[in-house]
Amino acid sequence: MKMTYKELYDRGVAWLEEAQIEGAGLDARLLLEEICGTNRNDLLVHGDNEITERQQECYVNYIEQRKKHVPLQHILGYQEFMGLRFRVTGDVLIPRQDTETLVEEVMRNLHDGMHILDMCTGSGCILLSLLRYSNDCVGTGCDISEKALGIARENARLLGLEAEFIQSDLFEKVKGKYEILVSNPPYIASGEIPSLMEEVREHDPRQALDGGEDGLFFYREIIQGAGEHLYPGGMLFFEIGYDQGETVSGYMRQAGYKEVIVCKDLSGLDRVVSGIYGG
Repeated sequence: MKMTYKELYDRGVAWLEEAQIEGAGLDARLLLEEICGTNRNDLLVHGDNEITERQQECYVNYIEQRKKHVPLQHILGYQEFMGLRFRVTGDVLIPRQDTETLVEEVMRNLHDGMHILDMCTGSGCILLSLLRYSNDCVGTGCDISEKALGIARENARLLGLEAEFIQSDLFEKVKGKYEILVSNPPYIASGEIPSLMEEVREHDPRQALDGGEDGLFFYREIIQGAGEHLYPGGMLFFEIGYDQGETVSGYMRQAGYKEVIVCKDLSGLDRVVSGIYGG
C-alpha cells in the first residue's frame, strides 16, 4: 500500500514509541530524511507526497533496526560532530556533543603549527576537528584498537586531512614530544556498565567505555606517562565524567601540573580538566 511522506513518518513514530525508543519523533524523521534526501521542512510542506515502494521498504528496515536499540548513528553510518561528518561503526565510540566542549577548550589554547597527540583516538573526531579548525598543526592519534584506527584513517581521508594514526597501548609506541596532549579515555567504572542504556551497553565497544574498577585507571596511566611526551609548558586536556573533576584535577596537581582547571559543558556539568606541564 502506497503511503505519503507524512503517513510513513507517523507510522515510524508509532513503531518506535511502541518499542519505548527515546526521542522517537526525531529518530523517525532523521531516518526518513536520510532515505528520501529531504529536510525537516518537507514534513510540513510536502507531507502529502507519495513515497516509493523502495523508500518505504528501506524505511521499515531502518525502523526495525532502531526498535532493537541499534543506535541511530550505526544505522545512518555517521555522526555530526563540530560541524563535520564522521563515519562510525560498532568499532568506535559514537562522538557525543559533550565532547565538543573538550575540543573547544583545546582550541582556546591551540596555536598554528603545534603538534597534537590524541590518546584513545577512536573515530579520530577530536584530533581531526582540531586539525580542520587550525593551520599547519601536526596530529598523531593512537588507539589500542586497529579496527578503530581504520575508521579514524577513513575519516581523515573523507575530510581531506592528514594525520598519523598508530596502534599503541597508551604510550607504548608513541615517540617524540607534543605541545598538546588530549584524551577522551574510557571512564565508566566497570560495575556501572551493565546499567548503561542499551544503545551504549550493547553497541559501543566495551574497551572504549571501561575505565577500570573506579573509572579512573586511564587518567592515572596517562598522567604518569604524559610528561615524557609533553614539552615544558605543554598542555594536557581530559574529558571526564560529571563526578570526576575533583579527583582527576587532584591527580594532575600531584603530578606537578600548573593552572589546573575544571570546565563545565553546556549542561553545567564538569566535563574537561586541563593543566600545564611544568617539565
